[in-house]
Amino acid sequence: MRFKKNGSYTLNRKSKAKPNGKKAPTEEKKPYLESEYTKARVVDFDLKELVVLPREIDLNEWLASNTTTFFNLINLQYSTISEFCTGETCQAMTACSTIYHWYDEKGKKTKCTAPQYVDFVMSLVQKLVTDEDIFPTKYGKEFPSAFEAVVKKICRYLFHVLAHIYWAHFKESVALELQGHLNTLYAHFIVFVREFNLVDPKETSIMDDLSEVLCTPLPAAQNHVTER
Repeated sequence: MRFKKNGSYTLNRKSKAKPNGKKAPTEEKKPYLESEYTKARVVDFDLKELVVLPREIDLNEWLASNTTTFFNLINLQYSTISEFCTGETCQAMTACSTIYHWYDEKGKKTKCTAPQYVDFVMSLVQKLVTDEDIFPTKYGKEFPSAFEAVVKKICRYLFHVLAHIYWAHFKESVALELQGHLNTLYAHFIVFVREFNLVDPKETSIMDDLSEVLCTPLPAAQNHVTER
């Protein structure tokens, strides 16, 4: 993975994407909080600089561009561990002490495994970001009045996927030496959604311990920047 000046970074690999969570029975140790892993990043500068709205860019344009980029990157990040995320290993969409359930367009609750849930998320988000009436790309086409609400929905779903990767598949990410990429993507995403109030803090609170560590720039002497 390489980090580019325009704020995008790429991995070498591929995969598939209104739920309220219920408490899972127990909470286990969180290896992703160990300092040897939290120091791993692929950039050595404050990510806040990447998310601030540039003066010359329309807010909706900025939200659309960044949301689409995060969708692609999180989809790609999940694909690196997707072979380990199966109906047998992940019988529910879990993250920390939470179990996420999928709700269809009619509000009907659907029991599904983690890979099924992620597939629902990625399929829905793909449909939304490629819809010209929602994410317009042609000059002069206006964004819909409910655009920010759509972005908030997308970001909430994407957070669920990131949280699941950390909770259920962090060891695989470490084995693939991708913890630096995952940390950078997570921190960038959290800084972005906080900047524009896109995800309810109650929703992301299950990962506050990690967010606090990763969203605080490391002192220069402690930076552990990896690039492949």
